[in-house]
Amino acid sequence: MTVPHFDIAIIGFGPCGAVAAALLGQTGLRVLVVEKSRQIYDKPRAVAMDHEIMRVLQGCGVAAAVEPHTAPFTLSERYGADGQLLRRVGMLPPPYPMAWAPTMAFHQPMVEKILRQRIAALSAVEVRLGVELTALSQDAQGVELMLRDEDGATALARARYAIACDGASSTVRRLLDIAVEDLGFNEPWLVIDLLAGKKGRGRLPAVSTHFCDPARPAMFVVCTGDHRRFEIMLKPGEDPQQMESEDVVWDVLSRWVARDEAQLWRCASYRFRALVAKQWRIDRVFLAGDAAHQQPPFLGQGWCQGVRDVCNLSWKLQQVFAGEAGEHLLDSYYAERNAHFRELTQTIMGMGRYLCELDPVVARARDAQLLAEAGGEIRTVLRQDLIPGLRLGFLSPHGHAACGTLFPQPWVVQHGRPVRLDDAAGGGWRVVLGDAALSWQPQVAAPLRLLRVAAGERANAWRETEGVLAAWFARHGVAAAIVRPDHYVYAVAESAAGLDAELGTLAGAWGGMQARQVA
Repeated sequence: MTVPHFDIAIIGFGPCGAVAAALLGQTGLRVLVVEKSRQIYDKPRAVAMDHEIMRVLQGCGVAAAVEPHTAPFTLSERYGADGQLLRRVGMLPPPYPMAWAPTMAFHQPMVEKILRQRIAALSAVEVRLGVELTALSQDAQGVELMLRDEDGATALARARYAIACDGASSTVRRLLDIAVEDLGFNEPWLVIDLLAGKKGRGRLPAVSTHFCDPARPAMFVVCTGDHRRFEIMLKPGEDPQQMESEDVVWDVLSRWVARDEAQLWRCASYRFRALVAKQWRIDRVFLAGDAAHQQPPFLGQGWCQGVRDVCNLSWKLQQVFAGEAGEHLLDSYYAERNAHFRELTQTIMGMGRYLCELDPVVARARDAQLLAEAGGEIRTVLRQDLIPGLRLGFLSPHGHAACGTLFPQPWVVQHGRPVRLDDAAGGGWRVVLGDAALSWQPQVAAPLRLLRVAAGERANAWRETEGVLAAWFARHGVAAAIVRPDHYVYAVAESAAGLDAELGTLAGAWGGMQARQVA
C-alpha cells in the first residue's frame, strides 16, 4: 500500500486549523487536514477578534468576504459593586493603524465557512472530514499518522511536519504525553447567547459591559446583528447543569431582559481557566491554539491567540521549506508565542480576579482604590494597549522599542484609489522606507522586498493617504523598518548605514540557520 506524503499535516479544522491550512496551502506546500467532525458548529464560540487577526485573514485572501460578518467592537464599561461606573475600555481612534477597526465582533460560523471555501480552491490542500487521528510516530524524515474514518477503516499518511489544532482536549497532546501547567485561574461560568428582538435590544446595554457585582459577577457583549452574549459567574454550590436549564437561565437574565424580549440561542457552562502546555513542540510536531493554551475570555483574545500561533509558525515553516532558513528557525515559535501568551494571560487573569470578587467589603474597597488611582476620574483604557508585542525570539539583537511591535498597514493610492498596503504591495519579508529614507539604496535580496512609502507624491513610492506610517516612523524616531511576514517588526534604522547593518545581521542569522538545516 502506498502511503501518501505531505509537507504539513494539520490535525483539526476549526478556525485555527483553517487559518493554518489557508496560509500554508496558498504557498504551494502540500497540506493534509484531518477533522473528525463533518460539519461546522453552527453557533459562535468566539465572538471577538482584533485588527492583527483581520490582517491575517486579509493575507489569506478572505477579508473582503469576512468583513460583512463583522462589526466594530463597542466601548466596554466596567461597573462596581454598587453599580457605579469605574472605567471604560475603548479602541484606538481613526485613522486605524492596521486599516481595520482595532477590535471587532464577528460571526464565527460564517468566518469558518468562508475559510473553508477558500481552502477548497487551493489545489495543494487535501481535507479529510469524518476522519480522526488515532496514533502517530516520528522519525528523522517526518511524522507518520494513523487515521480512522467513520466506518472504522484505517489509513496511514506521512508529513514532514504536523500541527495540532485539535482543541483543548487535544488528541495530539495526549499522544505525545505533554503535560499542562495551571497558571492559577479556575472559575465556573455560564455562557448565554441570545438573539435579541427590538424590545430586547432597547432594554439591554448599548455597549459591552462588565458587572463587577459580588452578588453575581457578569459580562455582557454586543456581538454582530441581533446577537448578544451574557457570561455569568456561577456561585459556590450552584450546579452547572441545573443552571443551564431554560427557566433558571431566564431567571438569572431577568435583571436585564425578559423571556419575551429575546430568543435563547445557546447556553453552556464552562470553567474559565488559564492553562499552558509545558511543550509546544516535540521534534516535528507542534501544538497551536487551544491545544497549546487556554485563557479566560475577559479581553476576547482566545481565537486571536490561536491565529497568532499558526501565523507565526506558518511563515517559519514556509521559509524552511523554501531553503531560506534552517530548521532552527522553528525553535523561535515556542520562545515567542509562549512568552506572549503568558504575559497577556497575566493581564487577563488580573481582569478576571477583579471581576470575580464575591466579598462585598473587598469589592467596595477594590472599586474605591481604582477610582482613587484614576484621580476620581472615569478613565478610558485603550484595548490595544493591553496586548503586548514580542519581547524575545527572532528579532534584531540590537534592540529598539519598536522591535517586536506590529508594523502599521497604511492606506495607499493605487490606480487613483485608496487600497490597503498589503493588498497593493503584498506581504512577506519587507524593508519599508519612509519619507526620510526614500533616497537610500539598500541591498535587498530574496526573501526580502523593498517598499518605499511617502506621505506625499514622490516618484517610485507608494503615497499613503492618512499619514499613519509617517506618524509611526516619527514616533519611534526611525526612517526604515524590516518587517516579518507576520507583520511584527524585526528591526528599525535611523540611517542608511544602520539599515545595512541590520540587513547584515538578518542575513547572518539566516545563514547560520541554513548551515544547520535538516533535510
